[in-house]
Amino acid sequence: MATTIKDIAKAAGVSVTTVSRALNGYSDVSEKTKKKIMTLAKELNYSPNTLARGLVMNVSKTIGLLVSGLNRESEKDQIIFSILSGINSSASESDYDLVVFNTNSSKQREKTYTQLCRERRVDGVIIQGIKTDDPYLLEVVESDIPCVLIDIPVHSDNVGYVTTDNVAGAKKAVEHLIELGHRNIAMVNGHSKAFVSKKRLEGYKMALEESNIPVKQEWIYDGKFEEHSASVVAKELLVKHPEISAIFCASDLMALGVITSANELGLRVPEDVSIVGYDDILLASYTTPPLTTISQNFYQLGFQAGQLLISMLDGKTDPQVIMLGTKLIVRGSSTAKSF
Repeated sequence: MATTIKDIAKAAGVSVTTVSRALNGYSDVSEKTKKKIMTLAKELNYSPNTLARGLVMNVSKTIGLLVSGLNRESEKDQIIFSILSGINSSASESDYDLVVFNTNSSKQREKTYTQLCRERRVDGVIIQGIKTDDPYLLEVVESDIPCVLIDIPVHSDNVGYVTTDNVAGAKKAVEHLIELGHRNIAMVNGHSKAFVSKKRLEGYKMALEESNIPVKQEWIYDGKFEEHSASVVAKELLVKHPEISAIFCASDLMALGVITSANELGLRVPEDVSIVGYDDILLASYTTPPLTTISQNFYQLGFQAGQLLISMLDGKTDPQVIMLGTKLIVRGSSTAKSF
């Protein structure tokens, strides 16, 4: 039969309440008594019933990661896995469990995000990968569930968010191309419903304007953050506007598609067209040529999101905005413009 706190109380000669408070770390139990109880609990192989304790205290010591876009396409860039690893590390450090639940359009028709969170009894949730116009985002934000968003700029009494400086990152990428002598620089962006797309477009335009290079709207296409879609629009860009000598892509996955199209058109990368990506996924260093890109630390993004949420749950901090930096990684896909 499993050891209960009644057994520990009897062995220690104290009340059940004292044992409970000692095991839960309350400060009104003396260190001597606490040490005695902890020793007996170990000797008697006591294992707390976390489910029962959670029901009593109305906490589950569990956080959720609600993610959209977990599919075959996403396995190629491993971004979600890196973010998940970071969240898992922060949860483990604080003795929280992590529950991952994927959502898609069919699930959204059946259940709201709030229902998903409550059914899994999570104390708080991290949300990643959903669009800024998602009809259920507002519902979660306005609920009483503590929430941390990744790359979604919503900040309230119950909601914080973690992101990277996407404007500065994109600006660095385009400035790199300008320094190499490029003036005809196109952009393959993600989509208009992604916060990062808006910010990376802002950085692209800022870099051009500061160098007195006109922004040409017809040189800006959306590639939906997909390799195939980016390949299709890149081919159209390069055929319609052969004067383009460089392309900045809002993700490495799209940059892979752009390289494919350039090759199919008989263009050499980087001699005929330089290409810069964004993310620094694992594949970036294995492409031919290796991809120049903007590196962001997805593990750290997840870790910081987890730390922030747990800190909010433990009452140590209010919801905050955390912004991480980026780094330009120069490889073989960009070179000086040949005149």
